[in-house]
Amino acid sequence: MRHIASRDNPDYRAWLRLAQGRPGRHDARVILEGEHLCRAWLEHRGPPPALVVGESALSLDWVGPIWQACARVRRVVLQNNLAAVLSQVEHGPAVFFIVEPPVPAPPARITAGCLWLDRVQDPGNLGTLLRTAAAAGLRQAFLSDGCASAWSPKVLRSGQGAHFALAIHEHADLSALRRRLDIPLAATTLEKAEILYVKDLRRPCAWLFGNEGQGVADELLAQADWRVHIPQSAAVESLNVAAAAAVCLFEQRRQQLVAAVQARTARR
Repeated sequence: MRHIASRDNPDYRAWLRLAQGRPGRHDARVILEGEHLCRAWLEHRGPPPALVVGESALSLDWVGPIWQACARVRRVVLQNNLAAVLSQVEHGPAVFFIVEPPVPAPPARITAGCLWLDRVQDPGNLGTLLRTAAAAGLRQAFLSDGCASAWSPKVLRSGQGAHFALAIHEHADLSALRRRLDIPLAATTLEKAEILYVKDLRRPCAWLFGNEGQGVADELLAQADWRVHIPQSAAVESLNVAAAAAVCLFEQRRQQLVAAVQARTARR
C-alpha cells in the first residue's frame, strides 16, 4: 500500500488528467469512480491494475470487500483533499479504479440486434444511449469516428454500468461494417419512412442513430433497410437522439415480448 499526500506526485497528476477526460497522448487508461462502476468492473473483469481510495473512504462498509479483492494489485491511499479534487462527483466516496478499457475484436458477421451510432457527440447522450441499449437487451454497440469517447468520465457516469453489458466498438467504419450485417439496418428519418408503431419489428436489427444536429449521414441513411419515424406533436421540432432511441428500442422489445407470449399461449 502506498500513501500520496502531494498534488505534485506524477501518478496523481496523471490520474487527474484521466478524471478530467484529457489523458496523455499514449495513455489508454480510464478512471472508474464509485461503488457501482467499481463493483461492475470486479464482477466482469476481476481486480483492476490499481485501486485508489481517499483516506475517509477506507471506513465505509462497502469499501472493505473491494479493498480485500484488490489485495494482489497496486493499492493507493490519497489524502482527502487530493481525493476530493480527483472526484467528479460532489461529495462522492472517492474510490477509483485505474483501468484500461476492453477492446473487443470486430465480429466477422453481425447476426444479433445491436446499436450503431453516427457522430453522437454529447457525452450525456452517448451514455444514455448505451444504457438504453443494454436495458433493451442489445449486446453490441458500434460507434463511428466523431462520437464522444465511450469511456470518458461523463459517459461512464451516464451509462451507469451499461459498459459492462455491451461489447463497445469505437472508431467503427459503419459504411464498411454494413457488408457484415446479416440483419436489417434500421434508421429513423422523416423521408420515405414507415410509422414506427405499425412496422413489424419482431426481427432483430441494427439500430442506427445519428448526430444531434445533423442526424444520420446521407451515405449511411441510403444503406438502411428499414426507415421509420416516430409520430409526434408539432409543438417541438424533433426528439433528443437518446429519447428517440428509447422509443424505438422499447417498441421493438414490446413487439418481441408480445410475440413470445403469444407463441407460448398457442403451444398450451
